[in-house]
Order: sequence, then C-alpha cells, then structure tokens
Amino acid sequence: MKHRLSAFALLAAGTIALAGCSTGSDSSDAAEGDALAQVQEAGEIVFGTEGTYRPFSFHEDGSGDLVGYDVEIAQAVAEKLGVEAKFEETQWDAIFAGLDAGRFDAIANQVSITPQREADYLFSEPYTVSQGVIVTVESSDIASFEDLAGKTTAQSLTSNWRELAEESGATVEGVEGWAQAVALVQQGRVDATINDELTWLDYKTTEGANGLKVAATTEDSSKQAFAFGQDSETLVDAVNDALAELREDGTLAEISDKYFGDDVTE
Repeated sequence: MKHRLSAFALLAAGTIALAGCSTGSDSSDAAEGDALAQVQEAGEIVFGTEGTYRPFSFHEDGSGDLVGYDVEIAQAVAEKLGVEAKFEETQWDAIFAGLDAGRFDAIANQVSITPQREADYLFSEPYTVSQGVIVTVESSDIASFEDLAGKTTAQSLTSNWRELAEESGATVEGVEGWAQAVALVQQGRVDATINDELTWLDYKTTEGANGLKVAATTEDSSKQAFAFGQDSETLVDAVNDALAELREDGTLAEISDKYFGDDVTE
C-alpha cells in the first residue's frame, strides 16, 4: 500500500510540475503578443524622438540632458505605467520607419493625428491641441484671415501655412523658418506671418511678445499624440489611462504652462 501511495504521489507531483511548466509557457506566449506586457517585462517604454525639436524634444545648451514638453509628458506617462522612459533619437524622416522596425514602442515627437496616419498606426488620446495663428505687430489693422488679402506674409515655402496665406489672398515672401519670419514682421518688411500657435507661445514665453500680437486663429485644431504600431492596443489603452490621470491631477497643464505659459493640452 505504501508503495502504491508513493507512486501515486510521484505521479501527482509530476503532473503538477508539468502544469506549472505549461502555465509559464502560456504566460510567455501571452506576453509575446501583448505590447503592454512586453513593456512591463522589460521595465521600460522606449520612445522615438528627434532630440533637436525645441521646445518639444531637445538637448539643453545643445549637449545637455534630453528635455522638452514631449519628453516630460512621456516620462510622466512611464511613471504612471510603473516603468522607465527611454528615448531613441532619430531624424523625423526616419522616425516612422523606426517604429515599423520595432526600434521603439511609441513616437513622442508632436505627431499630428491625420486620416492617412490613422490608416497605418494607432494613436493615444491627444496631449496637445493647437491652432494656426496670424502674428502681426500690435498696431496692425489685420483682424481676420480675410484681412490678409493684398497683404504680404513671411512663410516657409514648404509649409501648409504658406498655402493658407495664399488662399487668404496674401503675397508670400519665402523664409527659412519662424525666426526669420518674425524678424521681418517686427522690422515692418512684411505685414504678418502665419504659424502654429505652439511656436508663437514658445516664442512669447522665451523671448517676450516684443510688440507683437495674435490677430486671428484658425477654426480647425491640430491634435498631437503618441503614435504606436497597429499591434499595440493594450499599450495604447494603458497610456490613455495614464494620460487621463495626468490630466485630472493637473500634471499635463503644469508641464504645458512650463513650456508655453498656457494650457495647450485640451
């Protein structure tokens, strides 16, 4: 009888051991197809970012720590997820290819949500909402986009703001970027410039208004969010929960105010 019981006990123990091994394998397989589980297992979430895009993702003094609006929001999200935020820097032209190749889990680089991108990628809830603005001198009589007819604006020739200026009837003087455009407005060499509200707010926060004002704002908003691969549903859901908590506790507004002097998160 003792021998029979011993044999039965050994058989039961073996069965339990095999069941334990089976459970571990199933858990590993589940993690393999679960983006959130993979991030939790790694203890980090990797974000692709430019690192040269002030004030969103840049190095202080050119060679200091990686900082910026998107960087701080990504770090706050990672903290809510209980993991560390890691950043892989890459040029904008290669950033989606990096996501496709699995070099990072998400992109944190002011990625605008567009129908074309939504066809290929998943997006978190927006953490930036902005409009286009007309910036001109305080004494200007420009008060709407219709008022740009017959005026001259300074625009980058490759930007969508140039198209809006021309559609509004303005003559466009080509410039390399915001710094040159705003200088021409201040010098009175052009009547105005159209740009993203965030660019204006960053300039006003760091340089001051310097005799300039916002004359009009577009009705349509641009929304920016974290971008993910199509198989990252669980991670997107967790990031959205984190963003909701950060919005509710005031963290998003605090980070926004630090960089823009205003809340651009909703």
